[in-house]
Amino acid sequence: MARSNRQRTSRRAVYETLRRKVLTLELPPGAALSENELGASLGVSRTPVRESLILLAQEGLVQIFPQVGSFVSRVDPARVADAQFLREAVELAALDDLPAELDPELVEELRRNLAEQRRPGLGLEEFFELDEAFHHTLLRLSGHGSAWATVVSAKGHLDRARRLGLYETASPDGFAAQHVEIFDAVLAGDAALVRSAMRTHLRAVFDDVERVRARSPELFATDTGSVPVRRNVVVWE
Repeated sequence: MARSNRQRTSRRAVYETLRRKVLTLELPPGAALSENELGASLGVSRTPVRESLILLAQEGLVQIFPQVGSFVSRVDPARVADAQFLREAVELAALDDLPAELDPELVEELRRNLAEQRRPGLGLEEFFELDEAFHHTLLRLSGHGSAWATVVSAKGHLDRARRLGLYETASPDGFAAQHVEIFDAVLAGDAALVRSAMRTHLRAVFDDVERVRARSPELFATDTGSVPVRRNVVVWE
């Protein structure tokens, strides 16, 4: 029984590690995935790696091509749009349920988060984590914090698109300013402004997708259903 539990823990750890590497672009869109190399780098056998790749394929984050290999999925704008639709629906609906008396502890948590977002020398990945925490805390403020897990599970392609846009601009200042605008509107009880500010903030990813795709189209899925082929090396066509 103990061995079985350790195996499940190992498989889960491998899956979570690989998923994080995909979402943070450490494994970039289109990258070839070697079970042997991944296993060696993680100190595990090929089996948990293979099982993890299958789970990631079910999420649309990995593509497995028989006789060719496994690859990190390129960012799919259609999946980005679907995830954005879900996220916007949840977050805007939650804003409608903000109570008249806001939880002071959560309000202070949001203040600290916003202050940290403006810390000099803040890394882009650190900002991304603060961004996630900011939106999760807003859901908690409305009493819908548990809905965040559903949003997170659906937005793998969206998160990669957001990171591509953030890394290209190399500055989170614009997003941090939008967070402040949203927070101030929440404190003021201005329902119309907070909804408008949130909608504008969440939809900024679409501009990011178009800007990054114009410069680096190889990072994005196409409508042609292209499949990598084996020559001397595996390439996309």
